[in-house]
Amino acid sequence: MTAELLVNVTPSETRVAYIDGGILQEIHIEREARRGIVGNIYKGRVSRVLPGMQAAFVDIGLEKAAFLHASDIMPHTECVAGEEQKNFTVRDISELVRQGQDLMVQVVKDPLGTKGARLTTDITLPSRYLVFMPGASHVGVSQRIESETERERLKKVVAEYCDEQGGFIIRTAAEGVCEEDLASDAAYLKRVWTKVMERKKRPQTRYQMYGELALAQRVLRDFADAELDRIRVDSRLTYEALLEFTAEYIPEMTSKLEHYSGHQPIFDLFDVENEIQRALERKVELKSGGYLIIDQTEAMTTVDINTGAFVGHRNLDDTIFNTNIEATQAIARQLRLRNLGGIIIIDFIDMNNEDHRRRVLHSLEQALSKDRVKNQHQRLFATGSGRDDPQAYPRKRGTCAMQ
Repeated sequence: MTAELLVNVTPSETRVAYIDGGILQEIHIEREARRGIVGNIYKGRVSRVLPGMQAAFVDIGLEKAAFLHASDIMPHTECVAGEEQKNFTVRDISELVRQGQDLMVQVVKDPLGTKGARLTTDITLPSRYLVFMPGASHVGVSQRIESETERERLKKVVAEYCDEQGGFIIRTAAEGVCEEDLASDAAYLKRVWTKVMERKKRPQTRYQMYGELALAQRVLRDFADAELDRIRVDSRLTYEALLEFTAEYIPEMTSKLEHYSGHQPIFDLFDVENEIQRALERKVELKSGGYLIIDQTEAMTTVDINTGAFVGHRNLDDTIFNTNIEATQAIARQLRLRNLGGIIIIDFIDMNNEDHRRRVLHSLEQALSKDRVKNQHQRLFATGSGRDDPQAYPRKRGTCAMQ
């Protein structure tokens, strides 16, 4: 079975579909109007220093000068113990910068109304599993990774990638990730930083040195460790940009890129448009005649399984078991397709057979193991619902929601 990415580009938005075995598994959408400049790195020039505000205005080549507060001119403290952070006190802004000085800065807040962007000199480069911190020498671990054994394993692995260029923060998504994937992530970030430093040598100022990746590039970066057969792009401009991007940072993916110029819209190849519409519906039909009901609230997402018209077996227990088994595959796919995060309650149909229960749970675990987004599960027994087979799955949300 083949796996591929389809990239559809229009003036208003970019959409990327992940197809596995001819079936849509993930859809990522980025609307052009919502793209900001947070994460972009610029070589700017200090235009004004305001001691009374403990801040400076920096010209980074945009319409409005950007704002840099003294508290945002600091070394990397993410990996420094709490008792030591007092050593990194904010000094007077006049001691830190001067008018006419060139600075490398990163945007942490988009311009809004009459206000310019907010900046920091504390540069970081994120990827899927790691955040690179130029100039740092430590390894930090996300507090959301609770297992001490896993924290120590990750720190030991990632410490090998620290050198004079910088250190790393290990992101929550890195939990359980193998050493090979972490090494690939670290190598990618170092290549990006090397390119940034090469651009820094240019004599001019007030220009962008690094731009936060657009959707297509981000998805390719995140799928770098996936077994993709090909990547089809329906925009010549985006195709050429991806060729340049992969050649520079992910060379193993360059040969998989294809420019799609067929008469049929690219998303019609695998019925993607209709799948997107179905993913927005509350009711999800199963092939057997059963169905799922998916409800979202602020607190959680609930998935209820029903047999519907499925009477494929004379034995009621077998009918229920087969509906639940089919539902596990559909649920795992819907979680990815809808990019659902947070607490997800799955309410299976009552099963009296303990072996059936075990097999359904195993089927769900196997289906969820294909999810690139981290998820955990634990057995819960509901009270007052009339059923005793709900499952709760905390799942992280991906970066690109379908809206």
